[in-house]
Amino acid sequence: MNNHSIDTPIRRVLVMTAVASEQEAVLRGLQKKNGQTVFKVDLAGVGSAAAAASTARILAESDGVYDLVISAGIGGGFADVAATGTVVVASSIVAADLGAETQDGFTSVDELGFGSSRIAVPAELAARWTEAVQVAGVTVHLGPILTVTTATGTAGTADDLVGRVPGAAAEAMEGYGVAIAAQQAGLPVLEIRGISNAVGPRDRAAWRIGDALAALESAFTKLQEVLQ
Repeated sequence: MNNHSIDTPIRRVLVMTAVASEQEAVLRGLQKKNGQTVFKVDLAGVGSAAAAASTARILAESDGVYDLVISAGIGGGFADVAATGTVVVASSIVAADLGAETQDGFTSVDELGFGSSRIAVPAELAARWTEAVQVAGVTVHLGPILTVTTATGTAGTADDLVGRVPGAAAEAMEGYGVAIAAQQAGLPVLEIRGISNAVGPRDRAAWRIGDALAALESAFTKLQEVLQ
């Protein structure tokens, strides 16, 4: 699969978030910079299926006006890669639990021969956004972001996911759905996450949702200049 290199100017961008608090953080970030790019920030709903349906509907109704789609929000970070309060920009978008359970363990949809669990991103654009966020003083990592149907709640599951996708940086629940809709519309797609918690045992007392939303907002203050 190619990396959707972008040779034409990006003038209209669709950003999809799962919930309103993420949408508001993105809008705050975008409002701090003026530029030539027009953004629509809409709600995808929670989970890959809702995200795919919502994104596909908006793209179909738009009659081809968008140049880029972004899945954005908060998510969990994998230990020793993405700490709470940092940002992850996707180097690829991976449906980490799309496949089958067998006696020998998990088998991906790719291995089953029924399609692909990975969607490429425009690599140069992802790298530029990562660099811009870093220059702004926010800790950022470029790596695979996993889409899961059930948020990870144990150390064992976290280890299994890292085994399936070496270098996994973050997990969330909507990216692959948004990406599939974008791919079917022939559009490039990015994903970005502010990290609110560690992937693994669920400890709500340790979550830092406010810090994750602030990191997400900061990342979007840099997007206008990245796209110019």
